[in-house]
Amino acid sequence: MGRYFGTTPIFYVNDAPHVGHAYNALSVDAVCRWHRLLGDEVRFLTGTDEHGLKVMRSAQEAGRSPIEHADHNSGRFRDAWAEMNLANDDFIRTTEPRHHAAVQAMLQRAYDNGHIYQATYSGWYCVGCEAYYAEDDLIDDHACPIHKRPVEHMVEDNWFFRLSAFQKQLEDWFAATPGNVTPDGFRNEALGILRQGLEDVSISRSSIDWGISVPWDPDHVFYVWYDALINYATAVGYGTDQEQFDTWWPSVHHFVGKDILRFHTIYWPAMLMAADVEHLPTVHVHGFLLLGGEKMSKTGNVTKVAPSDLIADFGVDGFRHAVLRDHPFGPDSEFSYEALLSRYNVDLANNYGNLVSRVATVVAKKCNGIGPAPDPGSPLAAVVATAFAETAAAWERTQPSVALEATWRIIRQTNEYLQEREPWKMDAGPDVDAVMGDALEALRIATVLAWPSIPETAELAWKRIGMPGTVAEQRLPAAAQWGLYPGGVTVETGDPLFPRLKLT
Repeated sequence: MGRYFGTTPIFYVNDAPHVGHAYNALSVDAVCRWHRLLGDEVRFLTGTDEHGLKVMRSAQEAGRSPIEHADHNSGRFRDAWAEMNLANDDFIRTTEPRHHAAVQAMLQRAYDNGHIYQATYSGWYCVGCEAYYAEDDLIDDHACPIHKRPVEHMVEDNWFFRLSAFQKQLEDWFAATPGNVTPDGFRNEALGILRQGLEDVSISRSSIDWGISVPWDPDHVFYVWYDALINYATAVGYGTDQEQFDTWWPSVHHFVGKDILRFHTIYWPAMLMAADVEHLPTVHVHGFLLLGGEKMSKTGNVTKVAPSDLIADFGVDGFRHAVLRDHPFGPDSEFSYEALLSRYNVDLANNYGNLVSRVATVVAKKCNGIGPAPDPGSPLAAVVATAFAETAAAWERTQPSVALEATWRIIRQTNEYLQEREPWKMDAGPDVDAVMGDALEALRIATVLAWPSIPETAELAWKRIGMPGTVAEQRLPAAAQWGLYPGGVTVETGDPLFPRLKLT
């Protein structure tokens, strides 16, 4: 048994959650659920980023104080994640006292180690990114390359982090840890940033007070990224519970969008090095969901799509599966309602839901409602073994869409197996029992493997085929072994798990 500590980024509370946020959070949830099936100890962390100029300005526009605005929008994320059936173990807010303590402890350590100094900064600042940009990084009319809006020129006395001092250590880390950033394309991008050479970066602001104060200089608050990044360490006891931190930190995996790659693959590891933290995180990077060719912006430049609107149409598991299956983890991916509808109908209504219904119906009519045991030599046994191996390998590579494609191969081939043999045309007896026992066993295993994607429906299907306990209690790889369907148990019919939908 191992450990797995999976994290989403903490999401800005300047606005409501949208499907771009949901894609990231669902990816972490699904991977964490897979590790639970493996029997690993799992922690799943998500939360909200509540400090900084962007949040302060959005609060002013809404007519609220910053903390009122943070309370309101943080609650919207909590509600959205609950509606999506995320199994997170913790929800952190950067306005919590535990986080203030961890930020001050980590950066005090870096300060005491000589990695923080004071200087005057003059440069271009994007409020949307909460980041400074070099002149060469800007696009036309001094605009941010991410948000396409003009940046602001700022001059102020700040505290700086001596990032440049960690060039060699970061290079050594990349050389010694081939899987530290995935997929490889984003690892190469991080290496490209590193090879350009690192410059020291500002970590404090004196012109605003909405943030965590610098312990050695209370006139300054920490710049939002150097506050926010530390949330991952806060949640497992940094600065307050060393035993807990030592237990969980070596197994940390960050899931982030490509727009924050630099912060998570360069700045954050250097910050940890500066504070003498031994273990560095593994970072999994994904592209943007594109709607009409544009990123679903966190700042509202592009029409948002709320998860709740899609859940209303597709159901929780329908939404979860369609988003996870249709958008490979890594590259940018086109998002459309039509694609979600097609995936729902093909995978869930026509394949999984249809398989559950036809198996239950045939067992009711031909086997008196009692599920037969499978044949040890069934041709489906090899199909399942191959698909399980490919499913497990894809989850290990943090590729949910590939894992689900492999799992659904079991479902499709079991439907084909039934179509070829047509047990509904057979007379009741050993021949029907053999076919239906095989189908039930393939369905049992596919249901376990599908649980990270469709947890509620998988549990319902598990009960319908007469299995005791819950899917969540199953442990892989043992549960994927052919021949464990007990036979002699009652199989229940019921309403379609995924009614076919039409475009409205």
